[in-house]
Amino acid sequence: ISPFQFSIREYRPSDEHVVMSLLRDGIFEHVYPAFFKAMSHPDHVGVALSISMAGYVLGGSSYFQALLFGSVWAGLIYYCCHEIYEGYMTRRLSADMANIQANYLENPDNGFWVAEADVNGHSKVVGMVAVMGKNAGDGCYGEMSHMVVAFPFRRKNLGSQLMRKALDFCKERGHAHLVVDVSSPQAAAISLYEKFGFVQTGSNSNTHANLWFSRLARINLLWLIKLIYHLHIGRTINLNKTIVLN
Repeated sequence: ISPFQFSIREYRPSDEHVVMSLLRDGIFEHVYPAFFKAMSHPDHVGVALSISMAGYVLGGSSYFQALLFGSVWAGLIYYCCHEIYEGYMTRRLSADMANIQANYLENPDNGFWVAEADVNGHSKVVGMVAVMGKNAGDGCYGEMSHMVVAFPFRRKNLGSQLMRKALDFCKERGHAHLVVDVSSPQAAAISLYEKFGFVQTGSNSNTHANLWFSRLARINLLWLIKLIYHLHIGRTINLNKTIVLN
């Protein structure tokens, strides 16, 4: 049983600093998993071994040169992964996160919530989630984003509580389904979504980054959806979508 009791409430302007910090931490924590996943790909392993061997030969049987050449390759892969998430962070800061009050709270179809915990007698924001209402030809649906839980408060059921808040909001607003896009290195997030009945309906490698960065980082973007209301007979939902990290 978690020693913390969480309360979820609507975002306030006074939360901006901590929310931005959570956003940044939540995005950049995926760089290392993406890097290790990319480096473990057989193609990258082969390139790393080839480059290291070339360094060994060119350096006159120098193990140091072999290590140096291999490190340069690894550094390039890390840089590509970092740039992809850096670009995502920059785009969100100039889009919906530029004005949370206007983009979320002033639109009844949108919502932005934070989770608080009592830490040493003080209330502290330790998580967040947002939903933006979208219109489609077959009705309205919700698009979830910014699902973040501060590291010390994970595995304490807070992610599930935030997910239920987003789903309840969509039900109240009559959204037919809730969608979310997630990058392939986010294993814990994907597991949580699947636990709540989300199913993957598409994937794409377009990260809005340089084409070579995307190819080297090998980050795929997954589109997941959860049906909330079944539509009337004769109406369908297009569950396939080309997605980008935006």
